[in-house]
Amino acid sequence: MTTILVTGASGFIGSYICQEGLEKGFEVWAGMRRGSSKQYLQDERLRFAFLDMERPDVLRRQLEELKAQMGGRGWDYVVHAAGATKSLKREGFFRTNTEGTKHLTDALIALGMVPRRFVFVSSLSIYGAIREEAVRTATKDNPRIYAPILDSDTPRPNTAYGESKLEAERYLATLKDFPYTILRPTGVYGPRERDYFLMAQSIRQHVDFAVGYRPQELTFVYVMDVVQAVFKALDAPEAVGKGYFLSDGEVYSSRRFSDLLQKELGNPWVLHIKAPLWFLRMVCTVSGTLNGWMGKLTTLNMDKYHILKQRNWQCDIGPARRDLGYDPQWPLEKGVKAAVRWYKEAGWL
Repeated sequence: MTTILVTGASGFIGSYICQEGLEKGFEVWAGMRRGSSKQYLQDERLRFAFLDMERPDVLRRQLEELKAQMGGRGWDYVVHAAGATKSLKREGFFRTNTEGTKHLTDALIALGMVPRRFVFVSSLSIYGAIREEAVRTATKDNPRIYAPILDSDTPRPNTAYGESKLEAERYLATLKDFPYTILRPTGVYGPRERDYFLMAQSIRQHVDFAVGYRPQELTFVYVMDVVQAVFKALDAPEAVGKGYFLSDGEVYSSRRFSDLLQKELGNPWVLHIKAPLWFLRMVCTVSGTLNGWMGKLTTLNMDKYHILKQRNWQCDIGPARRDLGYDPQWPLEKGVKAAVRWYKEAGWL
């Protein structure tokens, strides 16, 4: 049976990759920290790999034991979906996203466990706020005013998260005879995801909060389209050593997501508040500082400020379509409907 290790298996995207792997007939190993939640990893066919990617010596011993369990060989495929999207301190992103990736790849190489393909789940955020100047005038037929970000553009990450993912990508590029493919999804949403859920919760409470007065063009990708890309990347011959943007292929106004949430929640009355960027910066500065002193993670911090400030989230998925055969199946309206239905069934709303 073909084997696959999925790191970050207890997380939002990782749990769906594990589920899809089982449905496709793989022997799926759920890679996670010992003590992480198994809430969405209940299938008895799953095997577990407890990995400490922050301590290279411990990680190497763990992988040696797992290699012995598998009869002296490694996994056919490794999907590295583990990562930190929130951290109290800047160095936390680099410890998990950069050093964790380095420790894992180094150990796989040292132990003779290099897979047929190593798929790294990165992020569009590595490019930062680029192509922010309007290149055309909006018309009824084409309301878009910005140009899409291209994989040939020079990354200029504006968050610690984006910087840490970029450094991990750059490390992968230094490895010899290590077949990797990088996926760079835009904002990923869907069942089990909590950040976009907060928007639904806010709208249910009759408030929609937006910032900035310049036009903002957003992209989204439903979790199952990311999962689709992961499995297409495993054996795509043209994808070795390359990175690909993932979105649903459309571009949306800043109100579209909240409008769809409002519709799926039964059209409650909503107060739409648009605040200036200076106000958001002040709130994020105060929130980040206070919660840092108290040792609490917060959604509103300076990384979040830069994310919300960014005006252009367009990205070119043409290469993913061409090399991977990526074919997004979840436009925003369909995905929001499914996500809200799950939120209700799970008792989140």
